[in-house]
Amino acid sequence: MPEPQPSVGRIVHYVSYGTPGGEYTSRCRAAIITEEPQGDSDLIGLAVLNPEGMFFNRYVPQSEAEHRGGTWHWPERV
Repeated sequence: MPEPQPSVGRIVHYVSYGTPGGEYTSRCRAAIITEEPQGDSDLIGLAVLNPEGMFFNRYVPQSEAEHRGGTWHWPERV
């Protein structure tokens, strides 16, 4: 199956950074794509939904394998 293409309105997972003191751990959060990649870039814009509120993040890189903080990936199929 081919890799899906990011487009405005699609749901993805954003990986939060967590806090240095450990109050919050790095976790997957629901996010909606607000900006598609431009040109050769793979960076997208997201509206991230957190329990504490919503924030907007531009130029977010994709990381399907590592799921490191500050990146997005497609939701796992369950």
